[in-house]
Amino acid sequence: MNFLSHFYFDRNTYDANKVTGTVLPDLVKNACKNWNIHPEKNRQHFLTDTDVSSILIGWERHLAVDNFFHSSDFFYHHTSEMRIRIAPILEKSPARAFFVAHIALELLLDGLLLTESVLDTDRFYKRLHTSNRDAINQFLMLNNITETAIFFKFFDEFIDAAYLNSYREANDIVYALNRICMRLWNNPFNATQKLQLATVLIHYRDELKKDFMRIFEEIEVQIN
Repeated sequence: MNFLSHFYFDRNTYDANKVTGTVLPDLVKNACKNWNIHPEKNRQHFLTDTDVSSILIGWERHLAVDNFFHSSDFFYHHTSEMRIRIAPILEKSPARAFFVAHIALELLLDGLLLTESVLDTDRFYKRLHTSNRDAINQFLMLNNITETAIFFKFFDEFIDAAYLNSYREANDIVYALNRICMRLWNNPFNATQKLQLATVLIHYRDELKKDFMRIFEEIEVQIN
């Protein structure tokens, strides 16, 4: 799941460090794709400080949510269906249809949380902004990430840009999708393919709107 979808499960908590922890796995990967950390395997190192411990709790909730989501019938059904619709568009693209469908589904879910007024981004960004930076720094250092300035540069830009608000529009979702795919492939989509993908996503979002909350309800039962 993407940032806002993870936030959904802790939308009512005032623990900013826990909220940051719930999205930290993706923030870390976005800050530097070579960072690959597993604090959940050495959790005893993160329990001596309350704020660092809250970050770890959020991190572990992220893993639990993703594990359930990626093994759910909902995920299998919608990625398979979207792949069928996307595959003809990507015949001359290096991008793999299943990967594109997977990421597109997660971005659509974030967008629907906004357009259906389930969440607002102000609370999300406020929690990130008020989280304990010293605790985040300590958390990263305990994971042998010593160049924490790289992370905080990305973290501050992520908060300031507030780009998750753009997920309300299909064209902006395609832009985000293209940026993600560019990490793996050169020029994943041409201009025509972007327009075609936007059309597919507009129609699929309308279909998904009917029951998208089901997956959030299923996961919430599992993790609470």
